[in-house]
Amino acid sequence: MKKRLLVLGMAIICIFGMTACGKAADESAANTLSITEEGAINYADQVLDSVRTIVDQNMQEQYAGDAVVSAALTSWTSAMEDIGEFKSITDHEVITDKDGATINVMIEGTDHNAVVEILLDSELTLTGITTNVQYSFGELMEKAALNTILGMGTVFVVLILISLLISCFVFIPKIQAAFSGKKDEDTAEPEAAVAAPVSTAAAVTEDLTDDYELVAVIAAAIAASEGAASTDGFVVRSIRRANTSKWKANY
Repeated sequence: MKKRLLVLGMAIICIFGMTACGKAADESAANTLSITEEGAINYADQVLDSVRTIVDQNMQEQYAGDAVVSAALTSWTSAMEDIGEFKSITDHEVITDKDGATINVMIEGTDHNAVVEILLDSELTLTGITTNVQYSFGELMEKAALNTILGMGTVFVVLILISLLISCFVFIPKIQAAFSGKKDEDTAEPEAAVAAPVSTAAAVTEDLTDDYELVAVIAAAIAASEGAASTDGFVVRSIRRANTSKWKANY
């Protein structure tokens, strides 16, 4: 109950601070934002306390529909991994102009300190909350070196992969030739199987004794070579191909 009254009191103080600031702004300058430094600090502490409470109680899903609050919770949760445990608020910085206000809340953590940046527009509407962890110079240099090594390593790995891929292009013609030769062999085997019976058939001695015209021609040639007047004195019983090589040699 006391906590609720405290939050309500802080909200009332913030509202009255903004109202009073608005009157002072009208009197002093028309181009200044209607918020006092004290009111901005109270508002920033209230916002930070609300963010911490929501995260501690795991109530992030209830604010998923609010883009600003959801982004603020995500930023705070991510930063707490480096901050460690929240210890206290050490300082505030308020920067105002006619376009809005920036409230920086410095916090101390067990591992690292951080700055919570709260942004307000010209109508004092909350537009953003970002938690920035403060790292030492050595830690920043270490992160920069790791990022550089990671980036260059990725580039070199990609270049090596590209080089290996290009070197494999040499084997592509050989693979194509191997597949083409195998395909030609598969195509030539049926043709050889068809041609085989033909050559076998040609090797067999043909029986040409029923070819009467050929028999008559051969008989006439034999009769002429023997000086016979007719072919009645002999009968052609078989016709066989002579050895042409011996024929040419004898000739």
